[in-house]
Amino acid sequence: MKITATLCLIAALFSGCATYHAHPIAPAALMSDFEARTLDSPELRGYVAARCGDTGSCTSGVWDLNTLTLAAFYFSPALDIARAQHDASQASVQSAGQPPNPALQLPLGYTSNAKAGESPYTFGLGLDIPIETAGKRGYRVAQAQQMSNAARFTIGNVAWQVRSRLRSHMLNFYTATRRTRMLEQQITTQQQIVAMLNKRLAVGAASAPEANQARIVLIRNRIDLAHAQLQVQDERAQIASAIGLPVDALANIQINFAAFERVYPAIPADDVRRQAVLNRADVLAALSEYEASQAALQLEIARQYPDIHIGPGYTFDAGAHKFVLPVSGITLPLLNQNQGPIAEASARRKEVAARVNALQAQAIDDTQREVQNYRAVLKNLHLAESLLSAQQRQLQDLQKTYKAGETDRLTLALAQHALYTHALIRQDAQVQVQRNIGQLEDAMQRPLSSTDFPAVPE
Repeated sequence: MKITATLCLIAALFSGCATYHAHPIAPAALMSDFEARTLDSPELRGYVAARCGDTGSCTSGVWDLNTLTLAAFYFSPALDIARAQHDASQASVQSAGQPPNPALQLPLGYTSNAKAGESPYTFGLGLDIPIETAGKRGYRVAQAQQMSNAARFTIGNVAWQVRSRLRSHMLNFYTATRRTRMLEQQITTQQQIVAMLNKRLAVGAASAPEANQARIVLIRNRIDLAHAQLQVQDERAQIASAIGLPVDALANIQINFAAFERVYPAIPADDVRRQAVLNRADVLAALSEYEASQAALQLEIARQYPDIHIGPGYTFDAGAHKFVLPVSGITLPLLNQNQGPIAEASARRKEVAARVNALQAQAIDDTQREVQNYRAVLKNLHLAESLLSAQQRQLQDLQKTYKAGETDRLTLALAQHALYTHALIRQDAQVQVQRNIGQLEDAMQRPLSSTDFPAVPE
């Protein structure tokens, strides 16, 4: 009867255990799901609408940097990995907080030379109850919780990398699109120049080298246009990849590039540096890892003190009923006092502290360098704008003299072609400013549009 009751108790204890459920991965299904992704998905629209704030871009039907970034957050496989790692770290917190289970002991024996009238059997029921001392469980939980916080900040770091990659390719796409339009206009003007020089060459009013040079310029313009058109196609594919969509999903999508038409005339270096130190997810993750190393050191120090095992039990021994309450498992710190693990944990804490200091120094250096670079490229943009304005004034003057019959069409067309050349120079300077804005944002891991720095349209 006692053995039956014991077996029933064991069955009851294991009845609440978790069971395994298989989740197979089918590559064909993954491919089908990926090809079916679209920006018109109701689930995606709801996700974006819940997070884009009061900008109004969610309901306009036009996608911009902010809403496409949210779409990338929704689809990004890199973020899925980071989220799964955070879930695993959360589970480790639960594991760290679990108290050790008692161990069931079932002593069984048989005495072959038992005395007459005595039972030859020995059996019983006992427990081994471990008791942790010195707050070890609390230190384990603190360590696991800090590592979970680090994993949460890692999600933010990965999210920023997704946003940074998307912004870079959107800027390249915007640049290639505008360059394509300018080059098409420039080619049209250069074709007129070539035609006029060919006519002059036919009547002896122009030299062959002069006409050949114009044709060479036209060929170069066409090569530049072909490169720009190729870049438009490539960057569209890169944008789709950064979001996590098939390329066809962007075929009929309107994209607003207003984010690349703003500049910030004054960016305080101290404010940028403060934002970088206080806001960068990699720095915050490293700080959490440092706190985890502190808890790990406390845990190793606590392990100097032995745990206690209490083993209450009952034994039926040859007709005698015996009840025991032994205390066992007390490790005597005679040969070591856990000095080795304590020294390792202390060294790891120093290592993590050095990594935190290095990340903070890198954040400060990055912001200082990028602020200086931004000021330099902003100055170059102003110079390019001045040059373009001077060329525009010259073209306007030539148009007036042409109407008055004082300038020929060839001179006017050459000035028009030069204007497009200076417009391309100005665009290159504008793109460099936008690239530096992106690098500044990467240094802070925060969009400049979310700061108090005033912005003006270009």
